[in-house]
Amino acid sequence: MKIGIVGCAGRMGRMLVQAVHATPGAELAGGTEAAHSDAIGEDPAMLAGLPGSGLKIISDARALFEASDAVVDFTVPVATVAHAALAAETGTALIPGTTGFSQEEQALIEKAAGSAAIVQAANYSVGVNVLLGLTAQAAEMLGPEFDIEILEMHHRHKVDAPSGTALALGEAAAAGRGVDLNQVSDRVRDGQTGERTVGNIGFATLRGGMVVGDHSVIFASDDERIEISHKAADRGLFAKGAIRAALWTKDQPPGLYSMRNVLGFD
Repeated sequence: MKIGIVGCAGRMGRMLVQAVHATPGAELAGGTEAAHSDAIGEDPAMLAGLPGSGLKIISDARALFEASDAVVDFTVPVATVAHAALAAETGTALIPGTTGFSQEEQALIEKAAGSAAIVQAANYSVGVNVLLGLTAQAAEMLGPEFDIEILEMHHRHKVDAPSGTALALGEAAAAGRGVDLNQVSDRVRDGQTGERTVGNIGFATLRGGMVVGDHSVIFASDDERIEISHKAADRGLFAKGAIRAALWTKDQPPGLYSMRNVLGFD
């Protein structure tokens, strides 16, 4: 499959180019950057420390989609929404690793999935997707006497909070409890907050250093506490998972899929 990378000159973009190079059955179709980027005209493979590919980084996203079987996008919400529209127009599969979408932006991605295969995941790690499944199971099995708290920590440069993975864990816990996360989410605690509301799902966010991504789900009752955690040691695992998802889209009909579909969990 020919796989394109948007934002290919960034840290994650270069890892994605490396992952394409290392994955049998995958071929780099090209990469894009913003028109003002110094990387325009450079070879995306060479920027990633690989042998030259003969390709040049361009700013024309439509041209990349037309040249690719699938495009991987770890950028920002406004760009990903525009790329989803291009995926729908060209029929190219899209693998968005972007998080922090508004409800309106998410609705546009879901609309685009009516015309293209889109694998959307808050996290492309196999381990995190196991954590999601375990969280839903535990929330279903444990009664309301167990409070649920989700703790996440990322590097100082992350711009959205809670992380997309933390929110996905909250959705998994809410699904296990049979409730709407929007109705029970508790994201901010500051000052005189009063007692914890029974049934709420709390979130706590830490930022610092160069932490790749740590996530814990805590189930706490009066008598015992259960903690399930995942710690990512290398950002490369997200790139590998995203390329795996891109290859999975081959011959898949249009639709909005998750990493659980790719891994065979659903």
